[in-house]
Amino acid sequence: MDLAYTEAEEEFRGRLRQWLAGVLPGLPPKPSPDDWPARRAYDTTWQRMLYDAGYAGLHWPQDAGGRGATPTQHLIFLEETERAGAPYVGANFVGLLHAGPTVAAEGTAEQRARWLPPVLRGDEIWCQGFSEPDAGSDLAALRTRAVRDGDDYVVSGQKIWTSHAEVADWCELLVRTDPGAPKHRGISWLAMRMDAPGITVRPLRTLAGSTEFAEVFLDEVRVPVRNRVGAENDGWRVTMVTLSFERGTAFVGEVVACRRTLEALAAEARRTGRWDDPVLRRRLGRLNAEFRALWRLTQANVSESERTGGVPGVGGSVFKLRYSGVRQELYEAAAEVLGAEGAFDLDREWALDRLSSLSYTIAAGTSQIQRNIVAERILGLPKGR
Repeated sequence: MDLAYTEAEEEFRGRLRQWLAGVLPGLPPKPSPDDWPARRAYDTTWQRMLYDAGYAGLHWPQDAGGRGATPTQHLIFLEETERAGAPYVGANFVGLLHAGPTVAAEGTAEQRARWLPPVLRGDEIWCQGFSEPDAGSDLAALRTRAVRDGDDYVVSGQKIWTSHAEVADWCELLVRTDPGAPKHRGISWLAMRMDAPGITVRPLRTLAGSTEFAEVFLDEVRVPVRNRVGAENDGWRVTMVTLSFERGTAFVGEVVACRRTLEALAAEARRTGRWDDPVLRRRLGRLNAEFRALWRLTQANVSESERTGGVPGVGGSVFKLRYSGVRQELYEAAAEVLGAEGAFDLDREWALDRLSSLSYTIAAGTSQIQRNIVAERILGLPKGR
């Protein structure tokens, strides 16, 4: 494990900082959180700027349209863009952070040529159709069925917590193609167009008032067999690739954001006199140590990824498990610093972030699931009954 940056990596950091300093002042204001067409336009415009500058899909393989950068360079990119306050990937985080990398790793040449360039340019948005109402945390218990009919699958079922379904062009969809097989073996990974007949999208309003999730109802939706990534009934293995990206790198930039929030909290505590409380100072100091440790863990996971061909390993579950809890602790501390009035003022970004932090122990695999993965795949403990 190498936790130091090379001279070439620091040169890359310098060029990136210079580019960010030149383009960020010219960006328009962020649109309203409720204006999804405007949010899509804002996010895809930024993605096109990244593409034109050579920073889109930085760590993707060159034959997938990326730059072929090392995972360490990708880490630097995430670190610097977050520190500079650059836009997040936003509405296309599914396509950029895990659907696209999955297609790059598992797709055919034709699939890579069809789907990856539009993702990198910001021309097409993806959503994730994994979770189902009756499956809970047991993703393999999904019931959405896909019946083969010639060159198509006919898909019927329901998905929930489908991220950005309202503005998506494509959906990474898990379906059951062999209902008689053991539940982990009868699943396939499909790419489904969101304008296909038979799809109904119903937005879900979160505690924070946003609608980035939706229910999706599928009534005999026809999906071409050529849109299957991987072999039929091999979708669980492909899904593990998807989840390794989702848990391994998708939250990295947020660690930097949390460290910046922690600094702002300390400044606010000094301004209001709360800094005189030694208990609060110790709490903020421990959080600082936690986030520094998470950053080092990220570097360790990236080093491992470089040795294994760029696909994150199960160490991402360790990161995701601890990060989910620490993020919640950060915003509990924020509530203490801001007081009752400030903590529930939804016009303040910290209050909204506090509400959203509650979902992190569920999103991308619940903490209970992450503990099972750590216990079984890292510690070698026997499976629970």
